[in-house]
Amino acid sequence: MAREVAVDCVIVKDGKVLLVKRDHEPFKGYWVLPGGHVEKGETIRDAAVREMREELGLNVEVVETIGVFDDPDRDPRGLISVAVLAFPKGERIHLNEEASEYRWFPLDELPEKIGFDHRKIPEKAKSLVLKQAPDNLLRL
Repeated sequence: MAREVAVDCVIVKDGKVLLVKRDHEPFKGYWVLPGGHVEKGETIRDAAVREMREELGLNVEVVETIGVFDDPDRDPRGLISVAVLAFPKGERIHLNEEASEYRWFPLDELPEKIGFDHRKIPEKAKSLVLKQAPDNLLRL
């Protein structure tokens, strides 16, 4: 069976990354990066923008691809993730039914209970954030 592709967004503001608490399996009750499936005919960038609007009601500017995360054990559904770095274009966040809450965490102080491989992805994003917007990481 072919593996599907998802996009995960590292949304950074003021040296902090946005995480959402999942309200369904897998990893219900865990903090994760917001993201979702890439639909047929969609680019990774377009999928990231669409997913952030659907999940968070938030417009984002996707600035760079962080990498491809394809460890077969990263997600029990077998999804391959393409992670992107994004900056918010607005302040208001409205969660849909997929998440119970959101929080901005310092990139160097992520919570213990993180789902998937979402501790590794923000870590890899740090150097890209410094390159794209050094003022965005005042705490690093």
